[in-house]
Amino acid sequence: MFQQLSPIERIRIFFSRREALPVLILVNAAVWLVTILVRNFAFLFASPESAFSGSYKSLISEWLTNAFAVSANTGVLIERPWTLLTYMFLHFDFFHILFNMLWLWWFGAIFIQYLSQRQLLGTYFFGGIAGALIYIVAFNFFPVFSLARESAVALGASASVLAIVVAIAFYVPDYTVHMLFLGQMKIKYIAIITIAIDLLMINSGNAGGHIANLDGALWGFAYVKCFPGLTPPVFWEYSKKRIFGFLVSPKSQNLRFIKEAGHYLTMTITGKRY
Repeated sequence: MFQQLSPIERIRIFFSRREALPVLILVNAAVWLVTILVRNFAFLFASPESAFSGSYKSLISEWLTNAFAVSANTGVLIERPWTLLTYMFLHFDFFHILFNMLWLWWFGAIFIQYLSQRQLLGTYFFGGIAGALIYIVAFNFFPVFSLARESAVALGASASVLAIVVAIAFYVPDYTVHMLFLGQMKIKYIAIITIAIDLLMINSGNAGGHIANLDGALWGFAYVKCFPGLTPPVFWEYSKKRIFGFLVSPKSQNLRFIKEAGHYLTMTITGKRY
């Protein structure tokens, strides 16, 4: 029945679902549209010189970047910790968000055939956070980034999306999809080619971005192999009830906390609740 519907009707039904995949795509698209509207609004109030030179775009982009992109400068990150989450929804370039959302749509649809909506969210968010953290570590560790460290920022969903691609590629490596001009291809080869491209492109103008993508891929692999039960709701509930309780509980109760932490670790590794 679904296959008999027109492409537009399929898209309408897809985005009418209150599920993780369409919500992630819609949030990314909405944020991108807001950035466009903000730029258009700024254009109307810009001076003629600024409007025709395009300098107003740079000012707006700089403001949005400072507020929502994740900085490689640890001092800035401490002041704006929310950017570890907001950066993965921020895009300026149309083709950047287009390709990210297409990959999220294609591989996210395969992901939820075998894993849960919460696991999709977990892979997206934790993959994005892992990519951001390695991005920051790379800029503060490798000498080549020392001059750019103060002003370097990361934005976009690439690390999160690649985490999903690699996660499902290692979960069902022999799943086959039809690639334009290439024919049938197993998704494990698509993941390997994507990782290889990021590795080869490190020596480029966006070295930090490719490093973040690779760590997103590494998290995707680790997630399905080691932590399939770790989802944002599980992580938050455990942190709220247990870690805070550890700080305020008497020392005699802390051993119980440590024991429960062991059970939680086992749950995240096996994906089973106890």
